[in-house]
Amino acid sequence: MEKIKVNKVDVIRHSLSHVLAMAVIDMFPEAKLGIGPATEDGFYYDFDLPRTLIPEDLPILEAKMREIIKSGVGFKKYEEDAKKAYKKEEKRGANYKTELIGDLIKEGTKKVTYYQSGDFLDLCAGPHVKNTKELSGVGFKLSKIAGAYWRGSEKNKMLQRIYGIAFLTPKELRGYEKMLEEAEKRDHRKIGQELDLFTFSDLVGPGLPLFTPRGTILIDELQKKIEGICKKYGYEKVITPHIAKEILFEKSGHKQKFGKELFRVISETKEDYALKPVQCPHQTQIYASRVRSYRDLPIRYMESNKQYRNEQSGEISGLSRVIAITVEDGHVFCRMEQVKKEVKMLVKIVKDFYKSLGLWDDFWISLSTHDPEQFENYIGTKEDWKKAETILKEVSNEMNLGAKVCKGEAALYGPKLDFMFKDAMGREIQIPTIQLDFATPQRFELTYINEKGEKENPVMVHRAILGSYERFLVMLIEHYAGEFPVWLAPVQASVITVGASAKKFAKEVYNTLKENNIRAELRDENETVGKKIREAELGKVPYMLVVGDKEVKAKAVAVRKLHDKKIETVKINKFVDLITKEVSNEN
Repeated sequence: MEKIKVNKVDVIRHSLSHVLAMAVIDMFPEAKLGIGPATEDGFYYDFDLPRTLIPEDLPILEAKMREIIKSGVGFKKYEEDAKKAYKKEEKRGANYKTELIGDLIKEGTKKVTYYQSGDFLDLCAGPHVKNTKELSGVGFKLSKIAGAYWRGSEKNKMLQRIYGIAFLTPKELRGYEKMLEEAEKRDHRKIGQELDLFTFSDLVGPGLPLFTPRGTILIDELQKKIEGICKKYGYEKVITPHIAKEILFEKSGHKQKFGKELFRVISETKEDYALKPVQCPHQTQIYASRVRSYRDLPIRYMESNKQYRNEQSGEISGLSRVIAITVEDGHVFCRMEQVKKEVKMLVKIVKDFYKSLGLWDDFWISLSTHDPEQFENYIGTKEDWKKAETILKEVSNEMNLGAKVCKGEAALYGPKLDFMFKDAMGREIQIPTIQLDFATPQRFELTYINEKGEKENPVMVHRAILGSYERFLVMLIEHYAGEFPVWLAPVQASVITVGASAKKFAKEVYNTLKENNIRAELRDENETVGKKIREAELGKVPYMLVVGDKEVKAKAVAVRKLHDKKIETVKINKFVDLITKEVSNEN
């Protein structure tokens, strides 16, 4: 049933993109059409126009669309010989359609499909509704205008893209708009600036975030948490350099995989170096640094360090997509008979970490396998891939994970379990991953001495629990809307003075908090208490400790929690015990 609904809404969205094109042609008869597909939440169409669109054009175009819908224009499908269609489009100067048809002819296409609606004709595979009147009850709205290079290439002309959002009913549209409003409030870029967590500099460069003291606290606390959990399961911390010879990445296959995304390092020596795009090749060399026995295995490494990808400027966005990525990952080197146990252990680590963040209840797991028809895109043997995929299927069955097989989603070197979580806005996000790799140890000639004194290749298990700190912070900032749990909050308590006479004792309270490793700030400036409380609330500080003459006399503090009007006066040592216990329970 769900599948039918998705198909129906896709047809509606695609039909609306054509109605949008009709409206634009009515407004700009000389417009040239690009493409107009359905999207996850609506549709868009790209246009080459005689002038730049402005936001005020959107309601005009939307009104034209509603007139077209009301008039009941049909969608008539027909096929035409590809070569004839090419000449027809060439004759009417439709260069973008001509290019598309030309590519289809090169691929061996004999006939192309058109849809005609009145005088409007468009090259399109469809499908569409039969008549625009079928769109009269749907909920849609033109949402924004953006620039888009033709076919996504910066070498091509910049076209104007008009986006629309569309759902089966106006009620669904209103619900989606409400969600967008909430998402805007929770936007990590907005909250990050308000809470002074990170910044960017034109001099440093796009995609290179600079973390402030408060933002650094978030990363440090997350790192302590994940490393603390992993240490309980036998992981040891390692550190590797930010660069390496390019030959390292050639051998691992990453140079070929990342291509232009690989950052080359200019050096006066004859050696070619590159910034590391991943950490696994470096960690293989720690394993390779000495002879290993079967008694040494499994060996478990973990590392939180920088990686670098030469992203295109148009793809960079806040902390979601950056050039310098702080990645938490690790690798296990083990024997074949140990693989299943190690994977199960990693599932437990994922559960421990995400359960502590309240994210374990809403997720599903993808068993990402290779595509047999494109085996040339992977490294390793078919036999090893079969073994690895069988192991992950068995783990899923034995742990009741219910992993869904997703063909073609595997990593370069092996299959994986990808954990798909939902954030506070219901958006799906993939972070944790467990990947089996038989190929890399063979490529790097990694071995251990087995019981018979013979050399064997270990199996390499790649794992990322937290993944990229930057991307993880996007999820956390937006999940909590900046109101972090006490253990993670950059400032856990704000000491607020009432009058100058309370400054000395407030300083003592502040010092006591710092001595007990409680992250505090002292607000003793000559401002009103109301203003200082408001600023602490805007800063999402979990606790406000108000100190006035009454508190000075009682050697106590008036404690107020964020969003709680209730005030409780307690001795400072009792507050220290309370907040310390709260942090301990959260961890």
